[in-house]
Amino acid sequence: MDMKRSGYIFTLLAVVIFAIQDGISKHLGGLYPPAFIAMIRFWAFGAFAVLMAARSKGGLRAAAATRRPVLQILRGVMLAGQIVIVITSLAMVGLAHSQAIFSATPLFVALLSVPLLGEKVGWRRWTAILLGLVGVLVILEPSRDGIDPMLLVPLAAAAVFSLYVIATRLVSRDDSATTSFFYIGTVGAITLSFIGPFYWTGLAAVDWGWMALLCITGMASHYFLIRAYDLLDATAVQPLTYLQLVFAGLMGVTLFDERLTPNLVVGSAVVVGAGIFTIWRESVAARRRTVAGP
Repeated sequence: MDMKRSGYIFTLLAVVIFAIQDGISKHLGGLYPPAFIAMIRFWAFGAFAVLMAARSKGGLRAAAATRRPVLQILRGVMLAGQIVIVITSLAMVGLAHSQAIFSATPLFVALLSVPLLGEKVGWRRWTAILLGLVGVLVILEPSRDGIDPMLLVPLAAAAVFSLYVIATRLVSRDDSATTSFFYIGTVGAITLSFIGPFYWTGLAAVDWGWMALLCITGMASHYFLIRAYDLLDATAVQPLTYLQLVFAGLMGVTLFDERLTPNLVVGSAVVVGAGIFTIWRESVAARRRTVAGP
């Protein structure tokens, strides 16, 4: 019971810190180039990944050993690019709308797992996916003139992250979680080091403080999430991560004067409900495969 309680505490801490991180990213993203912000953030994250790898069993040598080097590098590049898109989305679209669309990621993952992973999706999950996609359309609120082009930015972020999750599932068949974490931190930092300097901008003194806090929250949130997954099943952790949408909405309204439209609220509820159901059905299918054996 104590392990479960600790796991839930770590999950909630991670979710709250992720929401704070998004608020800081929105603030900085409105003032400085997203690629520049992401680069500094990944420098700190990369250092954290190396530190965690050094402390793991076998040290850096074991963490760097991978059977899927191309896919691991691709994961790092995708995550670095996705973070740049996320910061852009938070600055342009806002916290509430961005997080509402990001919450559709599990649905996109389930959809992509069929052609890319060869997984079978039953009628229940197909129904949840279709309902979730309807929820996304409600959030996008298309008019006679079509969809607001700015809303395509968070949609792109969700799509890229879905591909990243699929790639993570593929490498997890051969590599440890420590190896995967090491590669996203180091490859992401290296990738953005080739791009970020072209967008280098002088930070105001107060914003160096915000940048430092962004780096600290980035490391802390990932650490707490890792600890949560150590103590709880993914099916217990993932539904709680949807609380980030609630926190993002509260921050957006109270700190950034964002407006929660009826379409946003209703669409988000549909997407979250469909996402939680999809995650649950995936866990049921996984347990059945385990019981059935090879």
